[in-house]
Amino acid sequence: MAALWVAACPDEARSFFDFLATAAGGALQGGSPLQILYGIGAERLLPEHELDHLPGYRESRPVRIGNGAWNQSQLDVYGELLATADLLAGQVGELAPATAAFLVAVADTAAARWEEPDQGIWEVRGEPRHFLYSELMCWMALDRAVGLARLLGAEERVAWWTDERDRIRRGIEERGWSERAGAFTQSFGSDDLDASSLILAIVGFLPPDDPRIRATVEAIAERLTDERGFVYRYRSADGLAGQEGTFAICTFWLAECLAMVGETERAREIFERLLGCANDVGLLSEEIAPSTGDLLGNFPQAFTHVGLVNAAWAISQAERGLRQPNEARQRTATVRGEATPQATNRAVRRRAE
Repeated sequence: MAALWVAACPDEARSFFDFLATAAGGALQGGSPLQILYGIGAERLLPEHELDHLPGYRESRPVRIGNGAWNQSQLDVYGELLATADLLAGQVGELAPATAAFLVAVADTAAARWEEPDQGIWEVRGEPRHFLYSELMCWMALDRAVGLARLLGAEERVAWWTDERDRIRRGIEERGWSERAGAFTQSFGSDDLDASSLILAIVGFLPPDDPRIRATVEAIAERLTDERGFVYRYRSADGLAGQEGTFAICTFWLAECLAMVGETERAREIFERLLGCANDVGLLSEEIAPSTGDLLGNFPQAFTHVGLVNAAWAISQAERGLRQPNEARQRTATVRGEATPQATNRAVRRRAE
């Protein structure tokens, strides 16, 4: 949503939000949790199947349709959904009653479930854990809900939402930080580095100049990267990276955070180095092979290009000496200035017409 917004696509952003509200709406009121994904026709049953008769790209069996994680518990979805509503709050005027009720239910569910373990953003197929990213997104759900309470007609819930939001903050600060790692880590009580910890600064949980944010950014830049500075998703405390490529969106997160903390030259260097891996029409995949630079995994990968847009925006803001808007509400306010991408886009359309 943020990427569509800063890329001068406000109509598409609103359409995407309408799709989310339509696909997921009614689930919580009916007693079902939010799913982590829906089909493009709002399908809810997306079991994974292997297509044995297809060899796959470069013999990369198995070829699958569906998604084995479709029914996993991932609590981050509550925060991400409310953040989209917050991003568009200044544009919608009033919400339809059904949409407002749905978003209230999203916040209520985040407040009630944030202490549950889940599979996390990386869809871990092992035992559920208390992943820092999931707790953070529940914090964001309640933080944004408090700001939206009047629009949602839910002022009476503000005290409860605020109390739970503050409890999550204390939990993350006390149990998400590892002295051994010198950084915020993957899950409570863990020393494992995880690139998703970079989101702490991006969503405004802590300011970029907080020493713990600076330490986390540097720990990831130094110990969770390959020789080119591209970022792995996570790494255990013993230093093993696992058998996968670096993740492009994680590398763009690092570039965005470096811009936010004032390291604009390093941010641009990493950003442009990763852009150099794009194919002949400028598209990127999910992963980059550490040894060869080959594009691996899902291709083209929407998450990667979302990270690209947001990192480019952060770097451009930092290089212009503007404070990086690290909350959706701040980001929206910045983009609404006279020289907004939307205004530029409208002017280009008028000239074209």
